[in-house]
Amino acid sequence: MSGKVKLLRYLANLGYGSRREVLGLLADGRVTDAQGERLYGDDVCQHDDIRIDGEVLDPAPGLLLMLNKPTGYTCSSKDQGRLVYDLLPRRFRLRSPLLSSVGRLDRDTSGLLLFTDDGQLLHRIIAPKSHLPKVYLAELARDLRGDEAEVFASGTLLLERETRPLLPAVLDVLSPRQARLTLYEGRYHQVRRMFAAVGNHVGALHRERVGGLDLGELPQGQWRLLQQSDLKRLFSPAVHPSAMPSG
Repeated sequence: MSGKVKLLRYLANLGYGSRREVLGLLADGRVTDAQGERLYGDDVCQHDDIRIDGEVLDPAPGLLLMLNKPTGYTCSSKDQGRLVYDLLPRRFRLRSPLLSSVGRLDRDTSGLLLFTDDGQLLHRIIAPKSHLPKVYLAELARDLRGDEAEVFASGTLLLERETRPLLPAVLDVLSPRQARLTLYEGRYHQVRRMFAAVGNHVGALHRERVGGLDLGELPQGQWRLLQQSDLKRLFSPAVHPSAMPSG
């Protein structure tokens, strides 16, 4: 347990309840060490040595996880309807520091969504200077006209109501109405707005990859904790937009 935080506060910060509710867990003897010895609110223990009802704790602060987001879920903790937090353990919504999504996927977009309670890591991932590639699979309403790859790679495309051109992006045509698009920035509804700018409409949209990290075999609606090896893959070297071919 970092910073010599007392057990009562530590468990409350992990989302196990209010201070009063955690006091109840402690009073009932439900909080023990790995050997089954009862723990108390003033104790200072190592995270991995704490058990509640014999179970190990949720991850310590500094966690990073990925979710395979289904469509129909909103990236919010407060909006009405189905929320991405409904797919995670309820305690995760109550953690302090807050467990936040790293950027957003709109309600109609599925795929890889990251969460972390580490503010510095979050900003490192989303910082424009990181240029982490984000790869999307798009199903289109109309056949591609043929010049989209050149337009997207030009670095001159200007979206409606914006004054700064988009960074170069890479379009791989998979079929007349299916394409894979790699972005090196993250603007509001960027993929949908890019195709709208060339006279098309995106139906199904799925994010396959962020940086060097993909979903692997993770089923839709499921999540998994990420390890240091995953973090290394996330920040694996990416091609900077200025180094990409223009055609």
